[in-house]
Amino acid sequence: MLSEALLVSAPGKVILHGEHAVVHGKVALAVALNLRTFLRLQPHSNGKVGLNLPNIGIKRAWDVARLQMLDTSFLGQGDSIALTPEKVEKLKEVAGVPEDCANHECLAVLAFLYLYLTICRKQSALPSLDITVWSELPTGAGLGSSAAYSVCLAAALLTLCEEIPNPLKDGEATSRWTAEDLELINKWAFQGERVIHGNPSGVDNAVSTWGGALRYQQGRISSLKRSPALKILLTNTKVPRSTKALVLSVRNRLLKFPEIVAPLLTSIDAIALECERVLGEMAAAAPAPEHYLVLEELIDMNQHHLNALGVGHTSLDQLCQVTMAHGLHSKLTGAGGGGCGITLLRPDLEEPEVEATKQALSGCGFDCWETSIGAPGISIHSATSLDAPVRQALDGL
Repeated sequence: MLSEALLVSAPGKVILHGEHAVVHGKVALAVALNLRTFLRLQPHSNGKVGLNLPNIGIKRAWDVARLQMLDTSFLGQGDSIALTPEKVEKLKEVAGVPEDCANHECLAVLAFLYLYLTICRKQSALPSLDITVWSELPTGAGLGSSAAYSVCLAAALLTLCEEIPNPLKDGEATSRWTAEDLELINKWAFQGERVIHGNPSGVDNAVSTWGGALRYQQGRISSLKRSPALKILLTNTKVPRSTKALVLSVRNRLLKFPEIVAPLLTSIDAIALECERVLGEMAAAAPAPEHYLVLEELIDMNQHHLNALGVGHTSLDQLCQVTMAHGLHSKLTGAGGGGCGITLLRPDLEEPEVEATKQALSGCGFDCWETSIGAPGISIHSATSLDAPVRQALDGL
């Protein structure tokens, strides 16, 4: 067992192309977003296990001895770890979590307990530890914050229990696990996601585990061999929306106008495939200005298609108009109807131009981040390699 703290981080995600079309069997491209979730695991010997989630104001602690006495045999052993809704209900019961727990805060606690109890129970005794998780990702914005949380938990607990080796060598700032270990992290993170979301696609946790860019189609997930890191503005319109309702509205529009909507979905699929081809070219050789022009055209076309599907919103139109006034190209990312949008930043852009765009977007009441996509997946860090604000957040300052 470890004596010193473990520090890990995992990225969020955005959908680059393929929103809504993916529900109808088309390709979606999902990319890792370099806004990260950070976790610190501190082993100790006070007989307690603590969970601190400062972003959502949660601080909980349990007696290890009491958790040790729980009958968790219903969770299954070895590879039979598939979670069912019945198992989740039973877990709420044994863990003393309210039955009507459906909010994010409550489900985050439940996901932690599930991963802690199932990953650590092979140990002779459950370990005493404190976990603090702090994130740069806003919750509930379709940016994969719960998946980044589950991936961080799985990686830290598997490393603590020596199910996977700690890849960080002395003197290294950051390291990553082998492909085989990442498979195991992803498998457990998916179970954590099932506690929170019931029936997730597995895309968010896969992007958070592997990083870079992934292609998703009808349940099959494959990693793009190489993907360039692209700079973007990520804008949160802060307009709430229901993914479920938006998916249903597209389905209804497809039933009502099959001859019109089916070709739109086919066209969105072609956009995703063309983008994948261009990203491959950019990764294989030095990206050229022409590549960025093509990416911008694809962004514009996809945004028009998504509006035609009925998932646009006045806030997203405003985002596109404001960025276009600065010569930049934007589209919604995720379900639409508000939520978030992405704006491609070409490498030739001057910083004052980017700043002016950010100011204009903030003036609309939006939150705006300058970040990148194609970021590395789950990583382990030395304490000194983390930025001071991250260290302070994990220390609860």
